[in-house]
Amino acid sequence: MMLFTPEHDQFRKSVRKLVEDEINPYCDEWEEAEIFPAHELFPKLGAIGAFGLEYDPEYGGGGADHSFTTVLAEELGRADCGGVPMAIAVQAGMATPALARYGSDELKREFLVPTLAGDLVCSIAVSEPGAGSDVAGITTRARRDGDDWVINGRKMWITTGTQSDWICLLARTSDEGGYQGMSMIIVPTSSPGFSVGRKIKKMGNNSSDTAELVLDDVRVPVRHTIGEEGRGFQMQMSQFQDERLWISYMAVTGARRAIDRTLEYLQLREAFGKPLLANQYIQYTIAELVAEIDIVQGFLHHTAERYVAGEDVTRAATVAKLNSGRLSRKVADACVQFHGGMGYAEEMWVARYYRDCRLGSIGGGADEVMLRIITMLEGMGRP
Repeated sequence: MMLFTPEHDQFRKSVRKLVEDEINPYCDEWEEAEIFPAHELFPKLGAIGAFGLEYDPEYGGGGADHSFTTVLAEELGRADCGGVPMAIAVQAGMATPALARYGSDELKREFLVPTLAGDLVCSIAVSEPGAGSDVAGITTRARRDGDDWVINGRKMWITTGTQSDWICLLARTSDEGGYQGMSMIIVPTSSPGFSVGRKIKKMGNNSSDTAELVLDDVRVPVRHTIGEEGRGFQMQMSQFQDERLWISYMAVTGARRAIDRTLEYLQLREAFGKPLLANQYIQYTIAELVAEIDIVQGFLHHTAERYVAGEDVTRAATVAKLNSGRLSRKVADACVQFHGGMGYAEEMWVARYYRDCRLGSIGGGADEVMLRIITMLEGMGRP
């Protein structure tokens, strides 16, 4: 188990208070509207240093290590909806790592500084209508014209895509196929030719707007390229590691909170003359789920310690993502079942949790992709 210091505890209290005061009271409203006010909420997160915890203080980062990111993600998992924490995670740990690690000083000052303050909203734009988990299949193309890129293509499943001020775009910048010839480019959404094709209606995470984006001869300066041209795929694979850890941290805390809320219900709800929690089958089922949560959280804390120590945790992040997603689904199913008919009613929190947590086994790489990575790391994926 990680050893958290008083500084970690103080930060945890700050994040928890923000979740309780600025997110949970509005979740029902935002779910109904199918969007949350990112430009109003994000400056409040920026004020407590929630964005860029591990980034250089020169650009507004916290200069902290990954253990503080663990705390932040765990506390966001306590929110009453999945969509808003997911959008926060995108800005804090999915759309900005490449810029923070590889971007020029000019790009960082123009885009990273206001983003970490919460004054700008950003998105990561990798998936396309014909390429999701298979990143090598992307077709969005950036063609060089003098000192500009001219970009054409479509991006799909873009979190906070209708509200973003800029996107971290992965596009092909050469004729090389497969994993070669891709670059990461910052594209301001105010650029002529950029548009939101549509807002996608989803089965869950409704408080977070998800968009299809259209780039039609969008022109941006070549200086907006993050790091070395042609190394975009490698940068994105690094960002995927961060994304998968974020998803896992939030999922485990969310699962534990769902169990706790279900226990409260089972103690109050009576059937056949006694509380439902008196049923030994229910007790044992919940005990098994709690034990699994403890195991996965312990594995995550160990992984976070290795990350802080500078180790490569690609395998561990993959294993964590696979198991946290599956565990969330088991927990959600049990919570719905033990709530009975009320678990199937939209008026209860459990129905939303059931829908929201299903994304954990899809976003950031589907379970099948996680398994493919593990088989390759085990030497089974290549002849």
